[in-house]
Amino acid sequence: MDAVIDLNSDLGEGFGAWPLGDDDALLDVVTSANIACGFHAGDPSVLRRVTERAAERGVSIGAQVGYRDLAGFGRRFIDMDPDDLANDVIYQIGALDGFARIAGSAVRYVKPHGALYNAVVAHAEQAAAVVEAIRRYDPALPVLGLPGSQLVKQAEEAGLSVVLESFADRTYTPEGTLVSRREASAVVLDPDVVVERSVRMAVEGAVQAVDGSVLKLSPQSLCVHGDTPGAVEIARRVRKALADAGVAVKPFV
Repeated sequence: MDAVIDLNSDLGEGFGAWPLGDDDALLDVVTSANIACGFHAGDPSVLRRVTERAAERGVSIGAQVGYRDLAGFGRRFIDMDPDDLANDVIYQIGALDGFARIAGSAVRYVKPHGALYNAVVAHAEQAAAVVEAIRRYDPALPVLGLPGSQLVKQAEEAGLSVVLESFADRTYTPEGTLVSRREASAVVLDPDVVVERSVRMAVEGAVQAVDGSVLKLSPQSLCVHGDTPGAVEIARRVRKALADAGVAVKPFV
């Protein structure tokens, strides 16, 4: 196997009595877990349970930081003061890292969630706030982000490690950004198409945008969303297809 890629998924997104996704099943498939930190989803009990089970399975734990927006699941942009945003990100990393450490592990990387992820593609000020938060908390933590984004650019300039990711089940604009979830075409629901796209991205470094054009990518990590219908079976099929194509699935950190 010459090609190597990480497989990540968003986990820990339940809250109180409301579960979301099958964290346990996905932890048997993915190599990295982007765990909600309590602002867009998750609560202390959820964080502790998911970090413990990730540690038991040797899955890398990532802090998935977002806006303080439980009602909107972190999918609504908030025009925050940069200092406030940086402090919120530090708070979230620290909360998850506490639970990860008592589970015998630690937060290994950081990935923004939802509207914050999309905002820091072009919003230089908010990207700078996220980078500053990570640099202040632990400059050794890699940043998982979208190629060409302000987040990636500024993280590199700040001397942080950057890991580029692509999305198995999200569609792309011709510019290489993700299609807004407000659009009906934003999520790829056909498992066969998700599997085919995943293998192409890992092997060829390419994906077809919504206009039919082909984007060149160099993904080090592939995201399969945990809240997509049939997420567990899709993730299993993606991992098997990658192995069948000669791609080794391993954590990037």
